[in-house]
Amino acid sequence: MHAVPMKKQPDRSAAIASALRTVATEQAGLAVFAEALNNGLSESFAHAIELISAIRGRVIVTGVGKSGHIGAKIAATLASTGTPAFFVHPAEANHGDLGMIAKDDAIIAMSWSGETAELKSIVAYSRRFSIPLIAVTSGETSTLAREADVVLALPRVPEACPHGLAPTTSTLLQLVAGDALAIALLEAREFTPDQFRTFHPGGKLGASLMKVREIMHRGDHMPMAPVGSSLRDAMVTLSNKRFGCVCIVDDNGLLAGIITDGDLARNLDRNLGGMAVDEIMTRTPKTVDPDALTVEAMAILEEKRISALVVVEDGKPVGIVHFHDLLRIGIA
Repeated sequence: MHAVPMKKQPDRSAAIASALRTVATEQAGLAVFAEALNNGLSESFAHAIELISAIRGRVIVTGVGKSGHIGAKIAATLASTGTPAFFVHPAEANHGDLGMIAKDDAIIAMSWSGETAELKSIVAYSRRFSIPLIAVTSGETSTLAREADVVLALPRVPEACPHGLAPTTSTLLQLVAGDALAIALLEAREFTPDQFRTFHPGGKLGASLMKVREIMHRGDHMPMAPVGSSLRDAMVTLSNKRFGCVCIVDDNGLLAGIITDGDLARNLDRNLGGMAVDEIMTRTPKTVDPDALTVEAMAILEEKRISALVVVEDGKPVGIVHFHDLLRIGIA
């Protein structure tokens, strides 16, 4: 398919004005949707959440055209937030993929008009085997709506397309409806960041959901010195361990303070070789819990402009995490 040629060079101010009209039109559509959720749509939405929560199988999302593209995204969002789901294209369903849909499943059928002919087989299959069917449509009295167990009746709103033809505001409402279902189900299941990470092990997102204890240095790798020890010995430890700091602990193993490169630099005019660690250590260092997310550790390092954090559990230093560790796993 060839692009329609431009009759003249696009006008920049006209393009910006068009973009603003699109945003305003779609914002207005979302406002109408929110109003509907506060009124009659709320009952259907709650019913859909109850229905999906009760099934033992998966959520099958289906649709064609732009509704199909939105449906594929909704299936992916559901699957990544704890609700097993996948997308089935109606055309493929007509040629054998109906066998992918089981009696323990539920179906979300996306169709703005509710009269999409390609959905006929999936709708009939759901009725034959009593598989719960949720319709996401603006056609409240459409064929799809009449057959569905639950109808999420989206309000009819103007498209951003000036000709009222290209699905724009309508697909946005479908997308938001799907996201709303996914997040409501996530919250109902009390889905945790740990569980989220299970489905997102790779990339920056997976790294940000790691726990500090998974990357911290521990045991003999930690730079440690007891209260009262010589600053000279602490400086040797600081040099050997190369974290830029030394944890100072009391007789009970509790964190009493920290000595950093900065502390030494600030005291270069003093006789450091004859001093004890207590005399220059920072007594209230910034620390982090071992079960904190790595992204939280990074936030502290950036806010305080420091390079390392002591990991403390029950008052005792159990590890140390350096800025370079976070760089290595892809946080920064």
